Amino acid sequence: MSIRFPAVCAKDVIKVLNKIGFEFSRRAGGSHVIYRNLETNQRVVIPIHPKTIIKRKTLKSILHSVSLTVDEFRKLL
Repeated sequence: MSIRFPAVCAKDVIKVLNKIGFEFSRRAGGSHVIYRNLETNQRVVIPIHPKTIIKRKTLKSILHSVSLTVDEFRKLL
């Protein structure tokens, strides 16, 4: 049970969101995309920067908003 957040890019986060029921909603500006869960009406904004690791605080915020723990996220990767 490690608390340390994994170093992932936006592509990995999007794969996990698709596995838990989120779908692409729209592109916001040039560097962000919005994913929405139609059942719970939750939405998440993911920063898209090619070949760049998402900062740990940003990843923590994303995981908190979709109600996932770090361990659950790692299992879904």
